[in-house]
Amino acid sequence: MTELHALAAAIGLVRVWWDVAGRQQEVSDEALGAIATALGYPADSAAAIAQSLSRIEDERQRPPALLVADAGRPIQIPSSLARAELVAEDGASRALLVEGGYLPAIAEPGYYRLAIGSHELTLAVAPPRCHGLEQLQDGRRVWGPSIQIPSLRGRVPQPFGHFGHLDDAVTRFAARGADVVMINPVHALFPGHGIGFSPYSPSSRLFLNGAMGDPALVGLPPLPPGEDGETLIDWESALPKRLAQLRTVFKNLAPDFRSRVLKDSLADGDALRRHAIFDALDVRFRARGLDGWRTWPAPFHDPDGAAVRQFAAENPDEIAFHLFVQWLAHESLATIQSHAKAAGMTVGLLADLAVGVHTGGSDSWSQRDHLLHGLTIGAPPDPLGPLGQNWMLTTFSPRGLSESGYAPWIATLRSTLGRAGGLRIDHAFGLSRLWIMPEGRSSNDGAYLVYPFRELTRLAALESHRAKALIVAEDLGTKPGGFAEAIDAEGMLGMRVLWFERAVDHGFIGPQDYPSESVAMTGTHDTATVAGWWTGHDLDWADKLGRLPLDSNREREDERRAWDRGLLWATFGGSEPRPAPDDPAPAVEAALRHIGRAGSRLAIAPLEDLLALEEQPNLPGTITEHPNWRRRMTAPLEDLLATPDTTHRIETLAAARKEPPAEKW
Repeated sequence: MTELHALAAAIGLVRVWWDVAGRQQEVSDEALGAIATALGYPADSAAAIAQSLSRIEDERQRPPALLVADAGRPIQIPSSLARAELVAEDGASRALLVEGGYLPAIAEPGYYRLAIGSHELTLAVAPPRCHGLEQLQDGRRVWGPSIQIPSLRGRVPQPFGHFGHLDDAVTRFAARGADVVMINPVHALFPGHGIGFSPYSPSSRLFLNGAMGDPALVGLPPLPPGEDGETLIDWESALPKRLAQLRTVFKNLAPDFRSRVLKDSLADGDALRRHAIFDALDVRFRARGLDGWRTWPAPFHDPDGAAVRQFAAENPDEIAFHLFVQWLAHESLATIQSHAKAAGMTVGLLADLAVGVHTGGSDSWSQRDHLLHGLTIGAPPDPLGPLGQNWMLTTFSPRGLSESGYAPWIATLRSTLGRAGGLRIDHAFGLSRLWIMPEGRSSNDGAYLVYPFRELTRLAALESHRAKALIVAEDLGTKPGGFAEAIDAEGMLGMRVLWFERAVDHGFIGPQDYPSESVAMTGTHDTATVAGWWTGHDLDWADKLGRLPLDSNREREDERRAWDRGLLWATFGGSEPRPAPDDPAPAVEAALRHIGRAGSRLAIAPLEDLLALEEQPNLPGTITEHPNWRRRMTAPLEDLLATPDTTHRIETLAAARKEPPAEKW
């Protein structure tokens, strides 16, 4: 092993890995050196590598800022220490004796302050498993839709759907027996910026997309009517207009109401105020054509610097406005969750946590010591992205997490779980390893970086326990070894999407083969809808954009799809003849019945499948080539759900959930 390879191993860079086809791949030394240097461990010479290895050894000798333990199990600490003092969250303290290098077990999950000798750390005592559906309901197998909020329409014309439309959708689905509504990420985007509108490229995961807030949900006058738009959302026009509307709402607030809002907002601490300052600065500098904090004048790069403090002091009203926008979005979402529970939903909202954040956004600006820099995250080639993907996002660094006592991860979980009944973790493989690459380079120049899997998942279980909320792990793609078993042990629900649930003979598995601790789904925002798959509309897009497999052509893919239709219809077990490719309705109904009969505790169908639509919200690996995140429903949801065909499809799914799960052969 060369010294460079030893450094890579010490950092957690995986030099040899296996792709989705099972072929062994090896990362080049050039890529390893570039990534190691970007991670803060210079590797451009033998001397630099030796110094980096020495630094890593020093870091390993430091006592941890946070120690994760399991409830009811003895806690291992250095055996040279004989005594410790434990302080619970309520302030109660007690002395603990160390026996054989272990502290006595702590039964109650929670966070404790632990003083060991002269060192004080946080002790996180995690429950055996995440909070699960078995703790929320009486054994029923529940169901619900997944909804892209901006796609919704209401009676009052608006350019895109907002939280008021989501509230209406939750109420209507609760009346039809749904227990959950899964939503797209609602993280904070750049305010009023009509270009960066992907919900998976947020400015911050700690705060909310203010453009989604609905004044009517919190007792304020509703937003004025706007242009309803065509079938595609014109974000470039709509988001600046929405920001202007919100400014008018803020301007018209009664003084005492405004004071109460700002007081409530500032009670959430410095992080929210810092985000409001970022948004105010972004509005200022974006008007000058500057995109993200890294393009701002250098004095504003430091959130605690004199230039930022002076700006905040000189612009109190602008910062107050952005605080109000966050308050409005937070209160709107909390109101929806309250309505969902009042309507009898077991879970209510199932939120979505994006895998990363924009490199020029609020989190990157304010959490610089905790995030990767000079590196972006993505994926090697896999079924969803045959050419590999560079998402142009950053996320936590393993070293930043460790040195901060995992505070950013805990805060991120709490920010979402505090206003939902569950959380879907996007690309949950990132809890174990992430594909990273030097910024500006292709996916081929990347490597896997190992993350502290046990700490991240155990902390997720603890936060799930505290919030009494589900955790769903999006586990589609190339799984790290042992990942599936680990999330099962943690009580996280894996995702079982129809298209990827194949048997050894390449046929589709039956509903009896779906594991109980999972979410059965007809599709996701990244996959073809059932109608789109059955008609081959997804192949139309692939052919148009030159995204067919390199070793194939359209004729061959059509033949393969015809064969797969036969396999899928046989799995559905229908007595009717297989429908023609231009007749997707029977296949959609059968797919809904299929996941309804699955043994999974939870079944979710995208709204697009409940409406038998052909177009999917997003096509992975595209930006402008496909109208990602722009599609709108053709009519208000009230009208769409009232049609006989849609009513029948929803009833089909709901009825299948009430049947005994299909038995294994």
